[in-house]
Amino acid sequence: MIPLDFMKLLENSINEPGLGWTLCFIGEDQSNKLAELTQELRGEFSTTGDGKEILSGFSYWGIGPTIAWDYACNDRFYLVMKNSIESFRTRWHQIHSNNIRDQKYHYVSLGVGTGEKDQFILSSLLNTNPELLYFPVDMSSEMLRLGVQQATQGAQLKSSHVLPIQIDFSIERNVIELRKLLDRVVNDSPVLFSLLGNTLANFQRDTELLQTLSKLLRHEDKLLIEVATTEDLSQEAAQKAADEYAKTRSFREFVTSALLQNTDLHIDLNSIFFEGFIETDKAILIKILYRNLTGNKIQVTLPDRSVMDFEDQDTIRLYLTRKYTSTGINKSISDSNLVLVDSLHIKLEPRYRIGFGMILILLASQSSGINKSSPVADYIWSKK
Repeated sequence: MIPLDFMKLLENSINEPGLGWTLCFIGEDQSNKLAELTQELRGEFSTTGDGKEILSGFSYWGIGPTIAWDYACNDRFYLVMKNSIESFRTRWHQIHSNNIRDQKYHYVSLGVGTGEKDQFILSSLLNTNPELLYFPVDMSSEMLRLGVQQATQGAQLKSSHVLPIQIDFSIERNVIELRKLLDRVVNDSPVLFSLLGNTLANFQRDTELLQTLSKLLRHEDKLLIEVATTEDLSQEAAQKAADEYAKTRSFREFVTSALLQNTDLHIDLNSIFFEGFIETDKAILIKILYRNLTGNKIQVTLPDRSVMDFEDQDTIRLYLTRKYTSTGINKSISDSNLVLVDSLHIKLEPRYRIGFGMILILLASQSSGINKSSPVADYIWSKK
């Protein structure tokens, strides 16, 4: 048993200004994650990004990718992120006013990012629950440090009430352990979970991820997700979606930062390709690929000091993202045993008439007893 006076001393030390101490729950062996990254880079030859790849969480894993992502998010020319962040406050305030204002939630942020959106959410939740506990969750401990600093800036939140958790939340056993930890710490208090910034779209098996995350929700809990949307599934729209990302140098530097940090491959930003595809009735899928255009085989040293043969025209898939149709996001929600509570959909850059937007959706478990009479997709898109 840890003495009570020691716990009080620890809490006081964390709350004191200075280095900005933060307790962090480290949930995974980082050497295992490095081995996983190395294995994925040993994939088969593919000209379409279906062999060698960097899985979603590894795009942000480590200090290099964290700095690159922060730089991209603050780049005024990266319009996808700029519009997402600037429109979030209004969308969140409506969702909060309609459904959350009078309830005392603790907050779990799945994929904390740079923390701006969490800052808005915490500001609202603390008004109702001054004793709120904040659990930022990310695979990257460096991203946790960065995101927490921004999210808690100016917030009346004790440092001892900030409990970062380093795990890969796409793995079911990690989610189960996270739920056990929350049960011990918050008991029966309701929890608001979030998955913001179109993070869902970055996973190959996106619906499977949503199904996994649904296991976190108890009767009174809610899940806030944010995804990019499209009203058009034409090849022209797919190309425009790919072009959104291709135009920004800081984003190119971000998507190659994991390669720069973990291999000795010389990075040529002109060797990055942005390709848009149509996932039938579901989404525009954008693959971001690094292609060997040298005309020769390149030998690339991996983290375990082994050598990977990177053949001419071979590719490494750096990143994956999507823009969902109403039908696509509706099916993912219903297949995950989740029900709609509320949503707010906005169009981005409407003067270009390309039909792209962002939607913020508040979900609950089917066990909550919430039952919307309208189909999810109709309800979502009726609130543009």
